[in-house]
Amino acid sequence: MPGLRIGVNALYLVPGGVGGTEIYLRSLLAAFAEIDAGNRYLVFTNRETGDDLAPARPDFVHLPQPVRGANRAARLAWEQTRLPLAAARSRLDVLFNPGFTSPLLCPCPTVTVFHDLQHRRHPEHFQRTHLPFWILFLFQSACTSTKLIAVSEATRQDLLRHYPVSPRAVEVVPHGVDERFFEIGRLRRTSELKPYLLCVSTLQPHKNLERLIRAFDQFRRMHPGFELVVVGLRGFHTRTLEQLIAERRLEGAVRLTGWIPREQVYEMFLRAHAFLFPSTFEGFGMPVLEALAAGVPCGCSAIEPLRQISGSAALHFDPSEERHLVDAMLRLVTDSELRSRLSEEGPRQAAGFCWRRVARQTLDILRGVVSSSSGGSC
Repeated sequence: MPGLRIGVNALYLVPGGVGGTEIYLRSLLAAFAEIDAGNRYLVFTNRETGDDLAPARPDFVHLPQPVRGANRAARLAWEQTRLPLAAARSRLDVLFNPGFTSPLLCPCPTVTVFHDLQHRRHPEHFQRTHLPFWILFLFQSACTSTKLIAVSEATRQDLLRHYPVSPRAVEVVPHGVDERFFEIGRLRRTSELKPYLLCVSTLQPHKNLERLIRAFDQFRRMHPGFELVVVGLRGFHTRTLEQLIAERRLEGAVRLTGWIPREQVYEMFLRAHAFLFPSTFEGFGMPVLEALAAGVPCGCSAIEPLRQISGSAALHFDPSEERHLVDAMLRLVTDSELRSRLSEEGPRQAAGFCWRRVARQTLDILRGVVSSSSGGSC
């Protein structure tokens, strides 16, 4: 097949404002640049996205659009009306939508990535003004895209359960992990670790951070020198967490850093004594994979897809039981044999998740819909 003109719909990406889906797209574009010299990528961005999203190569073209991604209504309207016109002018062979939504009427085949279906599984965790957008536009995207990519088998099953899509229309392509985390694992020294437990998470209800903070309060009575550091986007649950920290008088012991530069994230993993991820729902769970790659003793919820991602390289616990979180903290800090085993097994488990593999599988899907597209998936 001759070289393709692949459109990348990055209108959703607000730097520092969309969490893990930003890491996903940046990592995937960089991997495309590494493995693919035969196709041309046309990256459609919004006003907030800088020039650094598209790799600095002649086969990557940055096409900024005069719309703000932070204005969801305006962005979706642009995506539905103006993006198809831009796709036609650019003579795209296929449009890749890495952030859940896609144009209803597009002059070329479309491939759309679903990172989770939380709005269907847990609508109670969404703000009332936001939920209608998710319900309407994700349904439309699922039913009209030529092909859907789910980031885990759990997400694929959710797509098949909640939308009238054919099983043949949904393929699983798990996330990769940044190679820097393996380097961090090689650099970690027990003597240089700091007494803090790390959690990387957006501050949203399903991340179960209230229970984590209450469990940490109990743990800290036994180990008063430790801190809990939560790194991630400040979601609409932030005020509730701040109030809980104040009520428990944990202001000096629990830090909510907000979204921080990637280099600072690497440093947090390098020095962390252990990693905890108590989420009650995930589409994938990239922070767990990063902790494994970095060799940080990791404890995570015994839910899918986290169990499949981590295998035996993480300590699993029931996220609904506060005492189980306390026990996990104690074991991750005091059980030297467990810590050693998890630190060794983590990088081996994470080695199977590579962004170049993600790029190859995604590119195969993009090529496939161009060669055999037959309309939507419903």
